[in-house]
Amino acid sequence: MAAKILANLIVMGSGILIRGMVQAYRQALQNASKTGVAQETLQNAVRRGSKAMTEQEARQILGVTEQSSWEEVAKKYDTLFERNATNGSFYLQSKVHRAKECLESVYQKNQPGDPSV
Repeated sequence: MAAKILANLIVMGSGILIRGMVQAYRQALQNASKTGVAQETLQNAVRRGSKAMTEQEARQILGVTEQSSWEEVAKKYDTLFERNATNGSFYLQSKVHRAKECLESVYQKNQPGDPSV
């Protein structure tokens, strides 16, 4: 008998606790969307969650050196991207794409007036 009462108390208590947590979460989302914090937090989480590729890693993936021109980088990218598109893996193809994006930002910083980058 006591076990049945105890089980009912646990079930009822957990139900009340869960409802309270759901209401608090909804209220927090409403408050965050009013102030724009939700979007900013999501963007920060994505930035932190996606481990940024280093320039050195990008150069290793594409097989280029620091002295390589942007045309060489683009040519290597096209070759590796197409090779992985036809009979490679999507993972490798995405790594090649991220490497190109990383080096693209590096080359744009080094040559801000060059529209071909």
